[in-house]
Amino acid sequence: MPIIRLSKVIRFFDFILSLVGLVVLAPIFIVLAIWIKIDSKGPVFYKQVRVGQNGIDFGLFKFRSMVVDADKKGLITVGGRDPRINVLLGDMSLVGPRPEVRKYVELYTDEQQKVLSVKPGITDYASIEYMDENEILGKSNDPEKTYIEEIMPEKIKYNMKYIQNKNVSEYFKIIFLTLLKIVR
Repeated sequence: MPIIRLSKVIRFFDFILSLVGLVVLAPIFIVLAIWIKIDSKGPVFYKQVRVGQNGIDFGLFKFRSMVVDADKKGLITVGGRDPRINVLLGDMSLVGPRPEVRKYVELYTDEQQKVLSVKPGITDYASIEYMDENEILGKSNDPEKTYIEEIMPEKIKYNMKYIQNKNVSEYFKIIFLTLLKIVR
């Protein structure tokens, strides 16, 4: 399938699946938003700049789970959230390498930069393998060093597996494996 056509097919599925996900999960999102407002001061949503396809920055929206301005205090999240709105808008895909903050992208080698050749996604092989990433980092004496030297290089290897085999069946395979991992 030509790359342009493949991109349009995947964009169609991204749009439909993220729209359905937003509608189905809307009641949960409303409860979560109320909970965040009751639990702490500050906005319900948090916008963080991430690096997307071709190295272009975009705003990733997610429910705020940290204190306000935690990122300005050096606390950058590396765990997963569910930014479906970015998929609906086309900044992201459901499947693709998780978008990183610029600080970590600056550390990529030329080979690792290839992960920026595709749209970032909510899930991929790296997300499945490192679903317990926050636990791993929580046990580390130096979480940032562990992330940069151990986790990030491995995640990029998993990212490349999808990039090198990008097609519609691989797209749905990763979605299925993600759902299976969540259920387990």
